Amino acid sequence: MSEPRKAIVTGAGSGVGRSSAIKLAQKGWQVAIVGRNLETLETTIQEANEAADNLVPFKCDVGRSEQVSATAKAILEKFKNIDALINSAGFNVPDRSFEILKHEDFERIVDVNLNGTHYFVSEILPNMRANKSGTIVNIVSDAGITAYPKSGPSYVASKFGQRGLTMSINAEERSNGIRACCVCPGDIATKFLDQRPTPPDEDARLKMLSPDDVANCALFAIEMPTNASIDEIIVRPSGKPMEA
Repeated sequence: MSEPRKAIVTGAGSGVGRSSAIKLAQKGWQVAIVGRNLETLETTIQEANEAADNLVPFKCDVGRSEQVSATAKAILEKFKNIDALINSAGFNVPDRSFEILKHEDFERIVDVNLNGTHYFVSEILPNMRANKSGTIVNIVSDAGITAYPKSGPSYVASKFGQRGLTMSINAEERSNGIRACCVCPGDIATKFLDQRPTPPDEDARLKMLSPDDVANCALFAIEMPTNASIDEIIVRPSGKPMEA
């Protein structure tokens, strides 16, 4: 019997990260789920039902390099090898426009969204290089393609950077058997929307993407044959309400 494949998912306590982790676990993967709050990670485990034993929680603030280093070391000690890394942790603040954005908020958004991705990628790449294989999926945003006022300059800058980081992984690591995919979704109906200065109403949310929609994109990139690389996926709401 072959060893189960192993993955790391950051931001796994909610939204796309939670959905991605559960989907992988239900497919038999062993998944290290990473987040700042152990209670939300435990909820992810509970929602996995029969696949709960495939999820292992790790408390970590991805915006802190020393925490990422310690967490990655612990994960590698337990899992030995990593086949896939999904960077889904994200952050924004309500006071996000240039007029009111604080320096410390700008820095914190970049720390989580961009630096956190870099920290985890840097920690896991040596293991993937040694195995000559691995898939990295970065959950970015269509705000990493076009600047939207609703997103704020720090979020936009961090997402443009995250997208560029994904491209750089492919440029440098493709020869090492490593591939990276940048998933750029439009609006997703998650609690993250509550951080907007004017949160959308329920009718608007029903016409957005679901976390499962975006998680399916991440799994598509991961499960492609190793001779193929999906460099970027742009997925936006079709305008039709979500199916119940």
